[in-house]
Amino acid sequence: MPSQFLHPFSPPRKEAFISVAGGTGALVSDDQGNEFIDAMASLWYANVGYGREEIADVMADQAKRLGAFHTFDPFTNPQSENLAAKVVELSPFDRARVFFGSSGSEAVDTAMKIARISHREAGRPEKQIIVSRERGYHGTNYGGTSVQGIAPNRDGFGPLVPGILNVVADDDEAMKRVFAEHGDEIAAVITEPIQGASGVWPPPEGYLSHLRDLCDTYGAYLIFDEVITGFGRTGSWFASQFYGVTPDLITFAKAVTSGYVPLSGVIMGPAVIDSLEANEGFVLRTGYTYSGHPVACAVGLKCIEIQEREGLLERATAIGERLSAGLDSLKADGLLVDVRGAGAVWGVSIPDSLDVLATRDALMTQGVSVRPIPPNHLTMCPPLVITDDQIDTVLAALRSVLGGT
Repeated sequence: MPSQFLHPFSPPRKEAFISVAGGTGALVSDDQGNEFIDAMASLWYANVGYGREEIADVMADQAKRLGAFHTFDPFTNPQSENLAAKVVELSPFDRARVFFGSSGSEAVDTAMKIARISHREAGRPEKQIIVSRERGYHGTNYGGTSVQGIAPNRDGFGPLVPGILNVVADDDEAMKRVFAEHGDEIAAVITEPIQGASGVWPPPEGYLSHLRDLCDTYGAYLIFDEVITGFGRTGSWFASQFYGVTPDLITFAKAVTSGYVPLSGVIMGPAVIDSLEANEGFVLRTGYTYSGHPVACAVGLKCIEIQEREGLLERATAIGERLSAGLDSLKADGLLVDVRGAGAVWGVSIPDSLDVLATRDALMTQGVSVRPIPPNHLTMCPPLVITDDQIDTVLAALRSVLGGT
């Protein structure tokens, strides 16, 4: 009989799950004592690894002083103010503000709402359309579900948010046509710089710059969904810096706290801020109970400090070089169909003759966890504290399983 816990992205009738009980560094163990290398940083987020006592200490110390208090007018707290300032410092913007939530899904919905209302406040109420790309994953709240580029994730949830156009991924001409037909009504384009949950798809050369140019030409905002790529995954704090393209809004979550506490946010650049601040009487009527949660923000500050202190952005680059070399070798030997990635986030396609879920399970028996993406993709996004020996173990396990040895 299934447990009372209804698991996300799982068959409701499934009964057997692996119960994760502990972790240190890039290693995780289950309640049976089995240990495995987490080559996915859980779900793209455990950058500083597991078992960090200094993070637990920060959580406890902050909870003793102030566990929680809301930040609706007229309140704030030092932790949310300090983290917002630090995030802006690390961002690609010269001038910016940060809105906090708890999940990446909340961040995406917030960015969509802010894009629309800031156009209204700037005297452009007709600009309501949000354009997204096929293969894009933008969370599972109703806004994010509506801009999903992964069709099965939209299926069966009834009428979704109106005013959404989904465009073929990586097709410059298709995007040009959408702007030519609807440019006066487009509020924003939302895209992951590297499309992650659909199998890791970096952008073609010049594609993100092309989006920036179209948005500038038609007066639309460019939203980068950096829930996966933010906070060091590409070797830069944000993928916008990695690719040299500055959007108008950036969503983030996951690695900002390495998952120790839920935290997300939206960074708003000058164009958006100027619109929101134009009218002195305007009130931004959106927010969450836990926006600017002091414990979460204290953890965010500590995780950034750890990444800076331990040089984990530079480590992301080194991880990517070692992973890509090993994966390319597997492809050269005919064990992989395709290899894709940037920084420390990678995806591969396995031969159609192999079942992707069975391949995931076989890797687990060799002490390695990756994420399967049907029909035939595996993704790897290891903690930035993973060792070279552990990377080599991941690659050896892939060779063994894919080669049938």
